Amino acid sequence: MKQDIEIAREAELRPIYEIAAKMGIPEEALEPYGKNKAKISLDFCFKCKKQLKPGKLILVTATSPTPAGEGKTTTSIGLTEALNRLNKQAAVCIREPSLGPVFGIKGGAAGGGYSQVVPMEDINLHFTGDLHAITSAHNSLAALMNNAIYRRKIDLDPKRILWNRVMDVNDRALRNIIVGLGGHTDGVSHQSSFDITAASELMAILCLSNNIAELKEKIGNILLGFNYAGDPVYCRDLGVEGAITVLLKDAIKPNLVQTMENNPAFVHGGPFANIAQGYNTIIAAQMALHTNDIVVTEAGFGSDLGAEKFFDLVCPYGGFTPSLTVMVTTIRALKMHGGQLLDRITLKNTETLHKGLSNLGRHLENTKKFGVDCIVALNKIMSDTDEEIQIVVDYCKELGFDIAISEVWEKGGEGGEELAKLVLRHLDEEKTDYHQLYDWNMPVEDKIRIIAKEIYRADDIELLDEAIDDIKFINKLKLDNLPICIAKTQKSFSDDPKLIGAPTGFTMKVRRVIIASGAGFLIPITGKMLRMPGLPLIPAAESIDIDYDGDVVGLF
Repeated sequence: MKQDIEIAREAELRPIYEIAAKMGIPEEALEPYGKNKAKISLDFCFKCKKQLKPGKLILVTATSPTPAGEGKTTTSIGLTEALNRLNKQAAVCIREPSLGPVFGIKGGAAGGGYSQVVPMEDINLHFTGDLHAITSAHNSLAALMNNAIYRRKIDLDPKRILWNRVMDVNDRALRNIIVGLGGHTDGVSHQSSFDITAASELMAILCLSNNIAELKEKIGNILLGFNYAGDPVYCRDLGVEGAITVLLKDAIKPNLVQTMENNPAFVHGGPFANIAQGYNTIIAAQMALHTNDIVVTEAGFGSDLGAEKFFDLVCPYGGFTPSLTVMVTTIRALKMHGGQLLDRITLKNTETLHKGLSNLGRHLENTKKFGVDCIVALNKIMSDTDEEIQIVVDYCKELGFDIAISEVWEKGGEGGEELAKLVLRHLDEEKTDYHQLYDWNMPVEDKIRIIAKEIYRADDIELLDEAIDDIKFINKLKLDNLPICIAKTQKSFSDDPKLIGAPTGFTMKVRRVIIASGAGFLIPITGKMLRMPGLPLIPAAESIDIDYDGDVVGLF
């Protein structure tokens, strides 16, 4: 079987200005990064938003995934290809890959098979440097903060510092560190940590900012920690929010590339959905919406994470009104949630498949709570049997949900035409009446409880002592009106990754409630969630190499 990287090289890439021209974007609005990648000037983005009517927004989400993922990105790209084949001007809008997963267990995030965004190698590696800019900006703020403490320019208690450091790699050895060792001239010694760049609050801020002015304001609102009197210290107290914004002046501009069938793809921003909002940038999505009839976008991991945060957090900040949800599932994921072992996941087993259907049912029931019309895309894998496929189709029909078989990995846009036709029929019917699950002005504990009960189906929540203290600080700082962005395992509806299927009868434990005052949300930490992943026993990096001609091999 060909690897994704070999398939991607089969694509006949067109100059990026030709892709832009399909949407009415002139060449002078592009800032090229070579022949096949470009950023779009902010002035042109704002002009389009002001003058052009937005198209329809389709959210692609999924059931609870296997470690390899169930093909949300692949489906999003393939659906975009198919819509263009049906004479609709459509674009896909997705996140940038993080080097952590690329070199870790999950691999790249540019789609797969004949449903990819290209140039795949560039996108999965350094791309246009956005993640490096965020890393530099985050760590520059940490250095400026530590210097201000050392120089006694601010009164910040080293034991109550909240701002750490980040790297775009998976490195468990950096989860807990001590900085400032070596004596007085090497700074003030204190405990710190590293997160992965995708978990940086600056990543969240970049993705939720509508313009440069808002970006700067949000950076100024970052809570760095508390002084000895217990009062908050913000980035604006250092007077460096302008300098940090300068480091992100290019990163905030949307990236434009193309699909394998030469259709527009906006790839911008990259927060994870299990520890952040899991969505690309508002600016890129708005640009895509105002230059296309239909925009296909995705939110990370299962709908309990990415979709909930998209509907409750991203849509209000971005002013989005989604028209349709596409729920991606695979037979292998449903069998896993029915109890089948991962190393036997491709073997036929109708018993575990029937058991695992409850996971799909739970995700579908949850979409109704946001008033958004929903259809199912069964991402077909070569090991699927006709009998297994029919079981899933019958189940969806019993629940009253339309379903289409997606074969975009194997056939590209051609394999997505059944899904695209179903999408267009539902868009014509206009069944959606979008609304949020909770009111932002509700008490913090009540907002967490609503998500836990309504989406995860917990009996209740339990706030541990630190979380209770955190909420007291949040109320004192008058930040209790911020939306909720729960950090939770993607492997289960619950906070316990071992509870598969559609668990009930559990209490969700909240360890901390972290303040992301710059990004504009609160992060309840549940279970054993980590903001710096580790590498697996056999990381993907062991398969990645470069040959004597300079071609990358083994990337997937």
